[in-house]
Amino acid sequence: MFTIAKRITRRAALAGILGAGLATAACQPTSLGSSGPAIGPQIDPRQPVQVALLVPGGTGNSDLDWLGRSLANSARMAAADADGAQIDLRVYTTTPSEESAVSAAEKAAAEGAKIILGPLFADSANAVGNAMKDNNLNVLSFSNNQEIAGGNVFILGSTFQNVADRLVSYGVRQGLRRFLMIYENDAAGQIGAGAIQAAIAQNGATLSGKQQHALSQESIDAIIPAVSAAAKSGNIDAIFMTANQQAVLPYLTDQLNDAGVTSRDAQFMGLTRWDTPAARLQLPGVQGGWFALPDTSLQSQFVSRYRSAYGEAPHDLGSLGYDGVAAVAALVSAGNRNAVNTIGLTRSSGFTGVNGVFRLRPNGTNERGLAIATVTNGRVVVIDAAPRSFRGGFGF
Repeated sequence: MFTIAKRITRRAALAGILGAGLATAACQPTSLGSSGPAIGPQIDPRQPVQVALLVPGGTGNSDLDWLGRSLANSARMAAADADGAQIDLRVYTTTPSEESAVSAAEKAAAEGAKIILGPLFADSANAVGNAMKDNNLNVLSFSNNQEIAGGNVFILGSTFQNVADRLVSYGVRQGLRRFLMIYENDAAGQIGAGAIQAAIAQNGATLSGKQQHALSQESIDAIIPAVSAAAKSGNIDAIFMTANQQAVLPYLTDQLNDAGVTSRDAQFMGLTRWDTPAARLQLPGVQGGWFALPDTSLQSQFVSRYRSAYGEAPHDLGSLGYDGVAAVAALVSAGNRNAVNTIGLTRSSGFTGVNGVFRLRPNGTNERGLAIATVTNGRVVVIDAAPRSFRGGFGF
């Protein structure tokens, strides 16, 4: 058995992608919130609307190239599905560098793009947003980093705040009021911790304690006694862990299980998906834990269609390409001249994508309808279905 440190250094490229998406942007971010006139042009919904898609390609990284391929193919599916809208989708491949993304966006703008979908990485998305201000174009980035959101930059990736709020609000409705938080000491862990604390406060619950650990077995081992004592004292109702790095969740939950702490003592919750990779579902420590995931029925339909069309499974993040095009297409098909500007993009009723309902906030962040799932006898069981619509205003 190798150590957690080794597992982290060997983690798949996807973890690196997510980490980069959460990194603080190097360029000057636009401010959260929007005011003043609408950003983005008006269009003639009777004419083809040119949409530029910036995706990674030719990077030499097989996982990253697969993601770029999935984003492009998913966007093509959405364009083909558009009923009553003509989407002129043009795909531009980029490397992960800011310069490459900006160059592709500038080319797209010069060729007549009305909106930019992508890029993936937060720094590049922020740079593209700044570059597109003079062109009066909005950028729907595939990042989940809220630090870059605002002005003409929106993020499509599911955020830690979305997940944390969904889990905490559901927990509070089940009578859970006192939360203990466990989080990594890296950048993603700190961002996740902030999201959890905000969700606890917003839902009228209490943060009864918190434990921080480094990305090592020794550091996790060091916090187990305190977490175990809190769980067995009866003074906490739930343990919410960020477990953002791939090796953390298996080791942390196994150590708690060995110490006699399970969801029967204090409800385990996770900020990340506990069902991938599938082997995790057999771990003793995750049984009974809660996590959030997209609308499973819509997602499974999409995966089936994608496999049939392209002969491979889509990347986990690839469906964001569909969501971005679907949002624009829905507005165009409704005859909305504001389909690519901030007035249309931030409509309160939102949109339906292959991950479920979502909407873009005026401050550039997003809100997504998520399901709550648990692990029972090695199987994923949805215990609270994802909502299929918004009831008006923000919040479900």
